[in-house]
Amino acid sequence: MEIKEGSKAPAFKGLDQNGNKISLADFKGKKVILYFYPKDDTPGCTAQACNLRDNYHDLINEGFQVIGISTDSVKSHKKFEEKFDLPFPLIADEDRKIVDKYNVWGEKQFMGKTFMGTHRTTFLIDEQGKIKKVISKPDTKNQTEQVLEAWEEET
Repeated sequence: MEIKEGSKAPAFKGLDQNGNKISLADFKGKKVILYFYPKDDTPGCTAQACNLRDNYHDLINEGFQVIGISTDSVKSHKKFEEKFDLPFPLIADEDRKIVDKYNVWGEKQFMGKTFMGTHRTTFLIDEQGKIKKVISKPDTKNQTEQVLEAWEEET
């Protein structure tokens, strides 16, 4: 099922890097930057997380909440959070329930090899829980700027 702009964001629950239960419902009434990324502590994923970290206070001041999701474990997320001092929740989706709901799991290619994995995708969710924008090609080094521009385009 394709997730379309204007549709209701699929509900989810998961554990973050601290073992806390997090659900989309926890953020009702807030603007949410829900970003899916392939793997903790890899160059692109680190650039993306650090860009969001470096602009976190500005995002919070604009009313955004940031949530990262990958299929890595809680333990892996904890190491990633600590290594890069990340201030937002990273949800462990080892059973792929959330990536499947958001249709971001699929075939990928890297260095001539084909494999299954998470497609880097950012969903902007409005205060009513609707998908405002889908960024299917996030700019890892400029994710915050891309998010703010996409949000402005839609308002």
